[in-house]
Amino acid sequence: MEFRDVSAMTEGIRGEIRKAVVGQDDVIELMLTSLLCGGHILLEGVPGTAKTLLAQCFAASLSLRFGRVQFTPDMMPGDLLGTNLFNFQTNGFTLTQGPVFTDILLADEINRTPPKTQAALLQAMNEYSVTVDGVTHPLGEAFMVVATQNPIEQQGTYPLPEAQLDRFLFKINLTYPSKEQECAIVARHGNRTAMPRLADFGLAPVVSADRLFSARQLVSEIRLGDPLVAYIVDIVRATRDHPAIETGASTRAANMLASASRAYATTQGRDFVIPDDVKFLAVPLLRHRIVLAPNAEIDGLVSDAVIVEILEQTAVPR
Repeated sequence: MEFRDVSAMTEGIRGEIRKAVVGQDDVIELMLTSLLCGGHILLEGVPGTAKTLLAQCFAASLSLRFGRVQFTPDMMPGDLLGTNLFNFQTNGFTLTQGPVFTDILLADEINRTPPKTQAALLQAMNEYSVTVDGVTHPLGEAFMVVATQNPIEQQGTYPLPEAQLDRFLFKINLTYPSKEQECAIVARHGNRTAMPRLADFGLAPVVSADRLFSARQLVSEIRLGDPLVAYIVDIVRATRDHPAIETGASTRAANMLASASRAYATTQGRDFVIPDDVKFLAVPLLRHRIVLAPNAEIDGLVSDAVIVEILEQTAVPR
């Protein structure tokens, strides 16, 4: 596989998603980036901003197994991971696999389930394996979580702690569409009240698992020059010294930003990274990895604005 093949592959995925989804171009680019570098994503937005539809269309464009879990307050880890049941034919216990045993997992409303169940999923995200009754079971190399959450409801929710949010490559905020996009959405989907069926739009898988793994290997080999490495590190280190930030991003964030920059450059048809790639990815990659100081929150500052300020103040390599 060559770089032009990766570019054609990502364009094919975009085309399939756009059969059903209008707008959200930046969100789609971030999802493609995450796919190419093996990261997980958290989609946050008010109801009706196509979070679930985006995830389903994304999965439908890939020849990978897809599973969905609707998280609820009474959900237990065993409901997600599976449980060992006694098999009378073999006179032993056999694992009945839970929905986590898939490739693309849609974790719908992840903040509605208790921390114990959240932790079970986050272990799978970090280690690509799960442990049931002391036995570790590997997940596939393509395992990827697309989680969603609703930011406007607090009752009956269990917000993810910052340390657990760090497992996600991106936290993507879905906003309302423009008027033109909303008109197109109503024209396309305004003949039904329920979520549209993907079969009605003719979505088909355009990428196999083998092609995906080949693309990931190609992305990992992109050279990142020393000036760009220093630029990424400067941005991350600046989050630790900014007066409005109480806790800055870790070295893991710098590694993830470097990996994501390689992947994003490839989706744009380039085999090299430029500073604009880093700038585009910095906000969704860092917004959930910093903790604002109390005085900054009192003043009404938000993490996105602070990260943008850091980007403006950090010297760009020439």
